[in-house]
Amino acid sequence: MVCPVCGSDDAIVLKNKLIDAKSKEIRELLLKCGECGSVYKERLTQDKPKPFRLIISEHEDTHKVSIDLYPDEELRVGDFLMSELGEVKITSLELPDEKRVQKAIASEVKTIWASSEEIPARFGVSIDLHGKVASFKCETDRDFKIAVDDIIKIDKYVARVHVIKTEERKTTKGYAKARVIKRVYAKPVKFNHFDYDLSKFIVSFKPLNK
Repeated sequence: MVCPVCGSDDAIVLKNKLIDAKSKEIRELLLKCGECGSVYKERLTQDKPKPFRLIISEHEDTHKVSIDLYPDEELRVGDFLMSELGEVKITSLELPDEKRVQKAIASEVKTIWASSEEIPARFGVSIDLHGKVASFKCETDRDFKIAVDDIIKIDKYVARVHVIKTEERKTTKGYAKARVIKRVYAKPVKFNHFDYDLSKFIVSFKPLNK
């Protein structure tokens, strides 16, 4: 939308009227140019929202629902959508040929795969015991922060965090929020004081592995 007088695309919406057609949404806009002050009209037409298949992961559970989207809406892995089960994050886009892609127009997509943003974050904690590993699964608030060099207590172990594996990379410095953490790697220390105790967040653990 550009001003017919000066060509600027800086405009203020004075009026916004929605006309409900059979298969289209038509918007009649009254605009005022932010540059020259001219007032002009624009008419926008687009397809109405349609239902698309959405599969939401909540750790081990999945829910099949539908979500209304505009057919020409661009979707990307990592985008957030608001579904009937709350906010979700797109993890994969499946096309009719079962191919998975990182981005696509909604009308091209067979199934949207997503993870819930409404449940606690779940991540692994591995304690390196010199040849054996104590492995735990923890659930915390999604904004819970863990930093490299934090001293943590978990079960009977007190250990220093040395690596954090997130959805995108492994890091040996800085911190990450639980919402993006896949696994925390730590090594035991020879003292008993710690920054925080993860024991109360344990939801499962594995016996010592070689």
